[in-house]
Amino acid sequence: MSTVESVLTPFNSWETVRCELLHTRICDLGLTIKGSPLEPFTTRLHREFTAKGMRFLPSFYLTDSWGCPDRVPVIGIPFYLADERLARIEEEQTGDLEDDQMIMMLLRHEAGHAVNYAYRLWREPGWAETFGPFSKPYREVFRPQPASKKFVRHIYSGQYGRTYAQKHPDEDFAETFAVWLTPRSAWRKRYRYWPALQKLKYVDSLMRRFRGERPRRQGGRLLNPVEKMEMRLAEHYGQRTERFRAAAQGYVDDRLRLVFPPMNGNSAILAADLLHERRGELLERMVRWSALDEEEAQTILDKLEDRAQALHLKFPRSREEEKLVDVAAMATALAVEFAYCGRLMA
Repeated sequence: MSTVESVLTPFNSWETVRCELLHTRICDLGLTIKGSPLEPFTTRLHREFTAKGMRFLPSFYLTDSWGCPDRVPVIGIPFYLADERLARIEEEQTGDLEDDQMIMMLLRHEAGHAVNYAYRLWREPGWAETFGPFSKPYREVFRPQPASKKFVRHIYSGQYGRTYAQKHPDEDFAETFAVWLTPRSAWRKRYRYWPALQKLKYVDSLMRRFRGERPRRQGGRLLNPVEKMEMRLAEHYGQRTERFRAAAQGYVDDRLRLVFPPMNGNSAILAADLLHERRGELLERMVRWSALDEEEAQTILDKLEDRAQALHLKFPRSREEEKLVDVAAMATALAVEFAYCGRLMA
């Protein structure tokens, strides 16, 4: 029996507790890191910093997802991890929940961002030459090279495997820092034949230079702190489908045009008709190969059908089955992207 269930009386079942929590505003849940299941993890991270001789110790706050606000050296942690009951609801609602190992991996990754921002390391000589320009546009979707040995492998991020360092120079630094920070990672031995070793050595030299210095910045504006989250917990989960709808706005047009290039002819079929008539097959494949539920997958299909109609896309009648395969692959890829991208960290 779980800790949560053991404290429930017959008159206070899990369903009753769950209902009460879902109808409570998040800001009224009284969540804090101190004394919560998260405290051992944040304490452990501070111990790891101290073991490296770091004067700077990152601070933490509860919010709706993992991440550091832009150039603010404060680590945001999902609020549901501060309460076992909320963690159970998160797992019920999303089918996913960070285990102990993943929490520490994510904390070390976000700590890399925090250190970068605290000391403005991206301005240091050699940073851009090592990781790339910090000002490079940040895109949620990227094309990784799984076999590349120019990057360390730390966080597992859904469809991208352990290639998250390839997403952006800032992520490359954060992942490299996380490997450097992890106790007993044996990074010198593990990466001794990889070009990524030079990045680890660069981080090591930076930390030796800055570990005894006071940070140049310690605070800043927080993004969605739990104290300001006035929506009810049920509304937080109810907005998930709307988030996918917003994320898809204007994004699917290029994908659709690749599958349905411009054409003329009386024998052409409207792409929107194909999406509508074969919806069941597409939906089944999207749900099977992504972490989305049926409602969320339908949201993406709605967007595809709407945009195909608006763009008046067509294809030759003789290529219907071929186009169905292309659309299924595209829709499934979109579903996987929306399921994983922007969810572990920023």
